[in-house]
Amino acid sequence: MANKKNQTPVGQMIQRCHKWRQKRKQYIDLARQTNDEIERERLLQTAEHYCRIANEEQGKIDSQRDPKDKSVVQEEINDTTENSEQNDSGEDEEIGFPEFITNV
Repeated sequence: MANKKNQTPVGQMIQRCHKWRQKRKQYIDLARQTNDEIERERLLQTAEHYCRIANEEQGKIDSQRDPKDKSVVQEEINDTTENSEQNDSGEDEEIGFPEFITNV
């Protein structure tokens, strides 16, 4: 049996990663609705923080996978990213978010 103190199951890592991505999306949505520039910037910085955490966790998950599995998962991520960028691109241009936010 694995030592639970030193080893985290991949399933829990994926759940945490998903939770952080949801929080990131929530903060970006709040920033889109906020008129106050200072509050918007704070929300965007918080969203960026969650993005960094999720990316770091995703790196840990990827390092534990087989190379064969990574290519399939990466293709799915790319497809999902392309679809979401196509859906969101119109909204981002209307609000005028900085380029680093729209390219995430």
